[in-house]
Amino acid sequence: MSFTPALTAVQEHAQHAASPVEAERFNAGKVIIEHISNTGVDHPLIHLPTIFGIDFSVTKHVLMLWLVAAFVFTSVTWLVRRYLRQGRLVPSGPMNGLEAVVEFVRDSIVQPNVGRKWVTTWTPLILTFFIFILCANAIGLIPIFEVVGLLDRFVLHTDHESFLNRVLHGGTTATANFNVTAGLATVTFGAIIAAGSIAHGFLQHWKNLAPPGLAWPLYFLLIPIEIMGMFVRPFALTMRLAANMTGGHIAILAILSFVFLFAEMFGRAIAGIGVGLAVSVPLAVAISGLEIIVVLVQAYVFTLLSAVFIGMAIHVHH
Repeated sequence: MSFTPALTAVQEHAQHAASPVEAERFNAGKVIIEHISNTGVDHPLIHLPTIFGIDFSVTKHVLMLWLVAAFVFTSVTWLVRRYLRQGRLVPSGPMNGLEAVVEFVRDSIVQPNVGRKWVTTWTPLILTFFIFILCANAIGLIPIFEVVGLLDRFVLHTDHESFLNRVLHGGTTATANFNVTAGLATVTFGAIIAAGSIAHGFLQHWKNLAPPGLAWPLYFLLIPIEIMGMFVRPFALTMRLAANMTGGHIAILAILSFVFLFAEMFGRAIAGIGVGLAVSVPLAVAISGLEIIVVLVQAYVFTLLSAVFIGMAIHVHH
């Protein structure tokens, strides 16, 4: 269950209420955008130069990508090396769980789609997708930065422009950023072309876009459709993953906003508390439970579709 949106909403409302200069009303839209956005775009965490028109500065979501990548690399490397040092054929503990994930991805996702001949070639990529996306999705359910924010507000009292204070703002789910999912989908797009080229040769892969033996006027219709289909696949992967990971957080924050909206509407805190206990908290808990399922399902769907698209390039006549 995720308490991240709840803690974020409380912090945002407390900041507005504590301002002596302007008595701002609770802005639900601002709280929601603050929670899911990559707020480091205008005020990056680490300033880096712009090269060829691309700003390489480190934002909140870039930092989260680094943290997830470091966590996956460190944990998997430690588990595998620990298993090898033990010298046992049958793994135990966390390594047993990792082996189950590897076998599931290999036998249930990759092999049925790419075939036995190519399973060892494409399992590493699909497995990396699955573990990385799963960890990136799951970290959004853990209120790490919200707890640190409360600690900073009441104990540390760091400067508003400090690195710690700047890193507290913005979303923690990197896969809710369309740029991140577009990058992952671009890797799949390249893998599709590579798979077809390795299996059939580069030129033959492009010839396989349209089946041979058809009346030549049909190719004027089929070839543009197939080319569009090539770009629609990564676009669908991009939108599906990011939209699903964003939607749950927006729904939870919108429901929790009822507490503050009703309190301001009736001018009494008891009204907001009543709505929170009767409506907002139960619904938020239920949606948080669904988000746990979504975290697993979206990692599975992305990797499954990637394996399907790669398999279509390899087994083009099927």
